[in-house]
This record gives sequence, C-alpha cells and structure tokens, in this order.
Amino acid sequence: MSEAALSSASARVRRLELAFRGMRIGVFGGTFNPAHEGHAHVAEVAQKRLGLHKVWWLVTPQNPLKSRGGARPLAARMLSAAAMARGPAALVSDLEARWGLGYTAQTIEALHQRFPGVRFFWIMGADNAAGFHHWRDWQHILQAVPCLIVSRPGAGARARLAKAMGRFAGARTSPQSLRTRRAPAIAFAQAPLVPASSTALRAIGRSA
Repeated sequence: MSEAALSSASARVRRLELAFRGMRIGVFGGTFNPAHEGHAHVAEVAQKRLGLHKVWWLVTPQNPLKSRGGARPLAARMLSAAAMARGPAALVSDLEARWGLGYTAQTIEALHQRFPGVRFFWIMGADNAAGFHHWRDWQHILQAVPCLIVSRPGAGARARLAKAMGRFAGARTSPQSLRTRRAPAIAFAQAPLVPASSTALRAIGRSA
C-alpha cells in the first residue's frame, strides 16, 4: 500500500462507535487478513438490501477457528479493511479488542447492552455461513440477531444446506422482510459474484 493510500485508509478507521435508537446497523465481523473486494461487495450489498444506516466492519483480534501464525497484526488488518470499506455508511472498528471480546456471541450481547434500541443485523458471506455451526454458541447468535447471508463464489449450495441453516429453516425470510423481522430471522441475498479471497491474496503475497 502506498503512503498516500495508507494515509487515506487511516482516516477511515474509527475507534468511536456511535449508534442511536432506531438506527439499523450491520455488523460485519472478520479477520480481514487481508480485506478484499469480496468483503466490500458483501458489505455494500447488505447496506443496500437492508437500508442500513451504518455497516461496522469489526476486525477480530483473533479468529478462534484459525491459526494465530497466519494472521497479520491487528493494526495492519484494520488498515486493510479501511482501504476496502467504502462510502459514508462504513466504519472500521477494533471494538472486540478494546472490549476484550473473543467470540461473536459475546459481541452481539455487548452491542445490545451498550446500544439499546438499535437494530443490529449480522452480515456474512455464504462461504462463512457454510461452516457457521462450528462457531461457539452459533444458535445463540441466530436467536439474538437477524442475519443476512450474501452470495459468494462456490458457496451458495453449501450455505443453504449447512447445519445451521437447517436448524433454523423456519426462520428463513426475504432481505426486504428481514428489515423488520425479529430474530431468529435469516435471509439470503443473491448478488453478482466477486471471486476475490483472502486465501488467494495471501498465496500471491507469498509467491511474490
């Protein structure tokens, strides 16, 4: 990343999360190691389909399901996310590190306690949804917050047939209806596929 791009990305990193009663905020968590166009696409689709006031990119200090050895430092991943988080609705945050949170279920609970009256939505790509049942307290997450799943290359069928989606099959609805539905509520958003992935970008970096 050039010095100019680094400076621009740094300006988009926010450490003060503001939310007011009645707002609709998408929570987009991830390692972002590094962030890429696929992440930006998921966030932008969610923002438009749900009419979100904000999309918070929550950069996790450490994904419990991934090795510590392969992750870049949190500060670098924050800047990577900031470089991809476009538009006035986007905010990149390290609140999980600052609040001492290690799991998504804890994060959702903390957000509801900290910001009463705010409508939070969990956002993820279909590639993450396929393995969602491996997350700690995944049932609690889906019972606590409406969830929008955005299509990703090669993951659509796996996501729809995943254990978590089967367990909450009765909670399926449309993205439009998800705006006003209470959890548990799950919607799939079909959108043009963006092939970028963190794994591929890391492989390119190693071979360069």
